[in-house]
Amino acid sequence: MSKIKNICCIGAGYVGGPTMAVIAAKCPDIKVTIVDLNAARIAAWNDENLDNLPVYEPGLDKIVAQARGRNLFFSTEVEKAIDEAEMIFISVNTPTKTYGVGKGMAADLKYIELCARQIASVAKTDKIVVEKSTLPVRTAEAIRSILDNTGNGVKFQILSNPEFLAEGTAVEDLLNPDRVLIGGETTEGGEKAMQALVEVYANWIPAERILTTNVWSSELSKLTANAFLAQRVSSINAMSELCEKTGADVNEVAKAIGMDSRIGPKFLKASVGFGGSCFQKDILNLVYIAKSYGLNEVADYWEQVIIMNDHQKRRFAANIVKTLYNTVSGKKIAFLGWAFKKDTNDTRESAAIYVADDLLNEQANVAVYDPKVEAGHMYADLDYLETRSAAENAKGLTVFNDPYEALQGAHAIAVLTEWDEFKGYDWQRIYDNMNKPAFVFDGRNLLDADKLREIGFFFNAIGK
Repeated sequence: MSKIKNICCIGAGYVGGPTMAVIAAKCPDIKVTIVDLNAARIAAWNDENLDNLPVYEPGLDKIVAQARGRNLFFSTEVEKAIDEAEMIFISVNTPTKTYGVGKGMAADLKYIELCARQIASVAKTDKIVVEKSTLPVRTAEAIRSILDNTGNGVKFQILSNPEFLAEGTAVEDLLNPDRVLIGGETTEGGEKAMQALVEVYANWIPAERILTTNVWSSELSKLTANAFLAQRVSSINAMSELCEKTGADVNEVAKAIGMDSRIGPKFLKASVGFGGSCFQKDILNLVYIAKSYGLNEVADYWEQVIIMNDHQKRRFAANIVKTLYNTVSGKKIAFLGWAFKKDTNDTRESAAIYVADDLLNEQANVAVYDPKVEAGHMYADLDYLETRSAAENAKGLTVFNDPYEALQGAHAIAVLTEWDEFKGYDWQRIYDNMNKPAFVFDGRNLLDADKLREIGFFFNAIGK
């Protein structure tokens, strides 16, 4: 198989955009075209003002500027890009099903199937199709069935190339990954297809970090990696509640156990709970797969990670209500952060959404400041829960562009995202302009507790 010269990626979201931008930057001899039916999103990727890119990731603007117009292109002409490409990445959304069999657990593969059918109908030459979206085990089999039975008689090779990006550090993760995983069939055609993708990544990634497996192992490795990481978060969060009852400090406990070389320090930061597009979705997917094979004990084990995470969010909100004399009705609760983590504008499954939902149910007035998340996005997140009407959400939640305005007159502050800028605020000024007594609820263990107490705050943090 000759070297790849033309790549198409279907899906211009949080995975497809950064991944293809880095490939284009590192492989100037390969034309990379990212396509999406969302014309507004494509327009944002093409905007001359790089501050308007639809995905915020540190360093992404520079990568896009380096390659856009040279060998990186964003387009709504999906069929044209499919026809021209030798390798097609599928990087569309695979949300958890909200209907039918597997509701609330299984991945909804309708967008994957639509992509496969479109590729099959358009392709007139042999193609390598790469799964980039997070998918259940054996999805490649379904894609192959569609391609082989609805196409124009061309040959397709299906590869699994799961992403292991952490939002907020996605560009660095792509430039210097722990590993790149490529799964394919153990046939002559499958081996050649894997090698073609290996050669793309080999332009900047050392050979020892590029792993090849069978396609099923690759698909399951992605789900397993996210499940293990989420499990660590839920584990330390479970201990945080015990720390609060016993007088232990969860940060000290985490440091002590993290120094054990068998455990290590990563993902042992107590918090109000994990969010993002992957952890919950992938674990629920794993639970569904286990149940479908009759592995109920396996399913119950992993489902407990989700249960603990939901519990952590709810108890954080409950602690705010309890501390503020069992009522927050009519009180202003200021949120610092809405994104699920720092250095991203992604809010999917953010803890802030669920904490806000609980407080709005208690008739609190929630004021929010986030450096990167737009107001419309916040209201859409709450409306999606369908707990209240859109009008009620608009009345209960107020979004500010200035943090000091958001915090002025508040009865309490809840730190929901670990944006670095929060640490540098003038907390004396904030305290002077709050309702007294003034409370800070730090869901990320981000702030200096002693300093805040010195000013006069009543300080409450996870695990303390």
